Amino acid sequence: MASARWSRREWILSSAQGALALGAALRAPHAAEPGFRIGACDWTLKKRSDPAALELAARIGLDGVQVDLGHPKEGMPLLKPEIWPRYLEAAKKHGVQVGSLAIAVMNEIPLKSDPRPDEWIAGSLDACKALGARVVLLAFFGNGDLRNDAPGIDTVVRKLRQLAPMAEKAGVSLGFESWLSARQHMDILERVGSPALKVYYDVANSHKEGHDIYSEIRLLGKRICEFHAKDYEALYGSGSIRFPDVRRAMDDIGYRGWIHMEGTQMPLGIEESCRRNLQYLRGIFPREI
Repeated sequence: MASARWSRREWILSSAQGALALGAALRAPHAAEPGFRIGACDWTLKKRSDPAALELAARIGLDGVQVDLGHPKEGMPLLKPEIWPRYLEAAKKHGVQVGSLAIAVMNEIPLKSDPRPDEWIAGSLDACKALGARVVLLAFFGNGDLRNDAPGIDTVVRKLRQLAPMAEKAGVSLGFESWLSARQHMDILERVGSPALKVYYDVANSHKEGHDIYSEIRLLGKRICEFHAKDYEALYGSGSIRFPDVRRAMDDIGYRGWIHMEGTQMPLGIEESCRRNLQYLRGIFPREI
């Protein structure tokens, strides 16, 4: 006679299946929204890999959160199916979404020199589907920086050629974010040769590197999967990033979708600074157009 008590494996499998179904249900009604959705990175909210970020996002008035997969020292929590229902329940309760995922630890443990990110990227695809997200950000900063590193770029291209078809099958975009220029990004995308690989465009990072971000957005066009809103100098609207011009460039390429705030200046504290930045951005990037 079968035991009435589930094994851990059966419970995890059931949780994963339920999360996939609920994630699809949460994602579907938003697929045709014509405007912009504004979220924040969970690390900006100081709630990295923590479902509590969704409650804080709702309190601020955000549409959602970009969620980091976590750190291997913590077991990469977002790769665990038993964690997904906690996010989906929080999203439903607070009326917000998981806008996208991110693998920030790739800045510390780079794709170009370590085999572990290959597994994390592959695992992130199921997490994306379960949580109703369509983008996972791949970070190439810190130890993963690719500037003046042709051998590193070659290794990354080789690995992404193997991983991108998996993302295509899952319906997930891999968002490549780095210090490189738009043309360098385009070269990598063309070498990989998959529609699943796109650019995750951070306006402040590119501006800091001296790139003309408004021209770069137009150059990259449909190859951009998502945006980070950021200004290294001040609260939005008071620094060097001309967000109305960013909007005009987005209009020119037909971009509508997620913009995630990644905070660097928080003079009013996290919650109030994010609320102030959101209020400014809403005037330029409305939910409905």
